[in-house]
Amino acid sequence: MKYFVSKNSIVRRIWGNGDTILLIFAGASAEFALNKAVDWLYFTGRLPSDPLKRLFSTVAYARQIVFSEYDEAMQAIDKISAIHKGVEQSRGKNIPDWAYRDVLYMLIDYSIRSFELLEQKLSEIEKEEVYSVFYGMGLRMGVKDLPLNYQQWLQMRNSSIEENLLNGSFTKDLYKQYKKHLGWFRYLVLKQAQILLVPDKVNELLGLGKNPLSIPMLNLYKLSRIIRLKSLLKNVILPSAYKKEILAMDTYSG
Repeated sequence: MKYFVSKNSIVRRIWGNGDTILLIFAGASAEFALNKAVDWLYFTGRLPSDPLKRLFSTVAYARQIVFSEYDEAMQAIDKISAIHKGVEQSRGKNIPDWAYRDVLYMLIDYSIRSFELLEQKLSEIEKEEVYSVFYGMGLRMGVKDLPLNYQQWLQMRNSSIEENLLNGSFTKDLYKQYKKHLGWFRYLVLKQAQILLVPDKVNELLGLGKNPLSIPMLNLYKLSRIIRLKSLLKNVILPSAYKKEILAMDTYSG
């Protein structure tokens, strides 16, 4: 049986762990808010009305592709492309190529950053493997001008962060929506995760700064996994509407 991502891939280990997925969500939520193309998500109305659902759906689609048989993964990617084409037709213009690339770049970067923050450093070969999976996804979607390998991607990633991010009115509104939908405590936890996770430029644009409590909070969470308090902490941290979905993402078995 052919899979889009091999069963022994590091990508399955990353995306089969609810903890790393939560961090990927945290990082993407920061960068989505800054992206100059975020107006496309406001055009549909889905992002401001329920930002958590919109971001979780992006993560869920990526995860479905990672764990699907090859043909099913291709169908899922084609469905994503069709959804975007429908939005483009409704608005009467095309989503910029760089915006498609930036979403892929986010998934690549925060996959690596999240795993390394919670687990261990990845080898260059493993990072190349992460890149290769999302490169294949981008090729299927017809995304143009993708870098050919991880080293080329690093250069383009740095350029895209410098060129395509802006703290504007959409950014401020989206963070208001995060706070509204999460509540003050979960919103605080989200921002602490972002402080630990996002690139320096993203931190600078959002004014996240540094918090000496962020690392102790992370270490407490890591300790909870050892002494089996993880489920208790997740019940506190996760919005009730998404607990079932996130807890079900702990599926990695090697």
